[in-house]
Amino acid sequence: MLLEDAIELFQQYILVEKGLSKQTLSSYMTDLKKFFLYFKEGGAEKVDTSDLMGTDLIEYRRYLGATQKRAATTLRKISSTRSFYLFLKREKIIDIDIPEIEPPKKPQTLPNCLSIEEVEALLETPDISRPDGLRDRAMLELMYSSGLRVSELLALERKKVNLERGIVSVFGKGAKERKVPIGDFALEFVIKYINEARSKNPGKNTKYLFLNRYGKPLSRQYFFKQIKKYALLAGIDTEISPHTLRHCFATHLLENGAQLRAVQEMLGHSNIATTQIYTHISTKRIISAYDLYMKKK
Repeated sequence: MLLEDAIELFQQYILVEKGLSKQTLSSYMTDLKKFFLYFKEGGAEKVDTSDLMGTDLIEYRRYLGATQKRAATTLRKISSTRSFYLFLKREKIIDIDIPEIEPPKKPQTLPNCLSIEEVEALLETPDISRPDGLRDRAMLELMYSSGLRVSELLALERKKVNLERGIVSVFGKGAKERKVPIGDFALEFVIKYINEARSKNPGKNTKYLFLNRYGKPLSRQYFFKQIKKYALLAGIDTEISPHTLRHCFATHLLENGAQLRAVQEMLGHSNIATTQIYTHISTKRIISAYDLYMKKK
């Protein structure tokens, strides 16, 4: 069967039997066009379905792996072409072995981490003479000191903070509660915030610890904007988010000799493999410092 006739049958299958949209069909056709163009430009043009081989998919996968930057794009293109081959085999138009294709691995992106000096500059930026500045300083200190997730910080209840023992109880993912120590500096600013700002807030009798001027819990969007603002004022060029302080907490602990298992428990990770990413950050930072030192010698 001519390849163009086989492709037309595949189009009908996508629209009629699978009921997919015209936009999806267009994506399939674009991927197939590029697939066959690759073989044409390589001197092995495919005109008839008898020209198709299972090894075509393996060869094209290697080509995409070497030329495509995005793993998701490679995965989509391979999926489209393999679907076409599977359709032809199911319709008994071709009789070849169609190999399983290993999906490309998504590149591991390490979270941004600030130096200790940058963290200190960020923490010292809020104007603690103002109620909102004192609140923000307490939030930043607590997040860095205890490695809280943004959601945990914003949903934190007053009764979950034991000021006498310096312990905060948080509900993480999966509604699992964990107890995390609060650093001395963070504890100092949390107490100061409670006594000087929160006690005068319209929502002082509500359960949440950190409140806006109207006595309501803060939103993630608001806190994200505040972090950006303070980073700019502190002269930090690195792209950061509220989650950055949690990354810094873990990385700085490991750099100072903390045990991986202990950091895992403090972060509330169910799988230690999730925590191990911070060992890569720590190693990367140490190597960078070493390289800089060697250049100066």
